[in-house]
Amino acid sequence: MSSSRPLSNPSFNSPQSASTPPTAPAVRPPAPSGSAGTPQPGHSGLRYPSNRKTIYDRNLNRSKNAELSRAAFAYLFVEMISYAQRRVTGIADLEKRLNEQGYPLGLKLLDLLLYRSAPSSTQPPTTRPTRILPLLQFITTTLWRHLFSRPADALERSAANAAEYMVSDNEPLVNSYISVPREMSQLNCAAFVAGIIEGVCDGAGLKTVSVSAHWVGEGDGGGAGAKEGMWPGKTIFLIKFAPEVIEREEIMGGKGG
Repeated sequence: MSSSRPLSNPSFNSPQSASTPPTAPAVRPPAPSGSAGTPQPGHSGLRYPSNRKTIYDRNLNRSKNAELSRAAFAYLFVEMISYAQRRVTGIADLEKRLNEQGYPLGLKLLDLLLYRSAPSSTQPPTTRPTRILPLLQFITTTLWRHLFSRPADALERSAANAAEYMVSDNEPLVNSYISVPREMSQLNCAAFVAGIIEGVCDGAGLKTVSVSAHWVGEGDGGGAGAKEGMWPGKTIFLIKFAPEVIEREEIMGGKGG
């Protein structure tokens, strides 16, 4: 095999280039203090722009709708379901994993909505709910609007159990792009939203026993078929509070607090 031929670059073959000392590599001067991409003292590895404001300083209510993409959300949520579906033992196990994925999001959303919602002349600062009804109103209005750009459709208290409350959503966004197989018809992927609700309740100090998502069987009984056709994906989020929370609520209610 013949030897490889050297590149015919004039700078390599010229006699003058052999006597020219090598050029030192260019060194980029350090960025001035406070410029974009420069870690600041006391914040290891955290980079700040020149105006020292990050995305965390942005108003939550400003251009929120313009930043959301339903197509991106649908793709990510389907991938989350596929990840949760690995090595599950059944539908209940899959819903439990979706619930666990939403739980830490609820914990963070509570602080985010309480501390970063900018008060205005028409809206006073939001305070942390300390009782059940204000908490559920916060969930069905503030939280629901932040997540789905609209309030929840209904809030009810169970007549059979004083510790159970029900939040209704006629058309959950998380189920809009999900095609459930016939053999898994009982699966409700809104268990992810149930986990968010559970995280908000526990983060507020009102501990829950469980929060679950259930399909509404409105086809039973005469004349209910029309309702089923109108809202085929209607979901009830059943919130069951711990006994000590109900006991505390009764004490505070008796004192008029």
